[in-house]
Amino acid sequence: MSFHQDVPLAWYLLLSAALFSLGVIGFLIKRNLITVFMSIELMLNGVNLSFVTFAHQWHAVKGQIFVFFVMMVAAAEAAVGLAIIIAVFRTRATLAVDRIDLMKL
Repeated sequence: MSFHQDVPLAWYLLLSAALFSLGVIGFLIKRNLITVFMSIELMLNGVNLSFVTFAHQWHAVKGQIFVFFVMMVAAAEAAVGLAIIIAVFRTRATLAVDRIDLMKL
């Protein structure tokens, strides 16, 4: 007895669009550097979900391989981004995007 039910393609795309939209809203509204960074990661995950959805729909492994490379770049970006955020916090003592002016010491 199988309980496997196919989820429609549109549901995955709606979830992908919702994740990307929440990332854009967080990027535009929030003023904390870590929240902006997390919003960018959320947008990347929304795009990755749509890539995997279409790759599964069209039975193409290329989309899933592309997602793997995007995840590798996102992991490297997370490591470098967090190091930069820590360096900015140590020198400026704030993570507010409006208060960070890297051209002034």
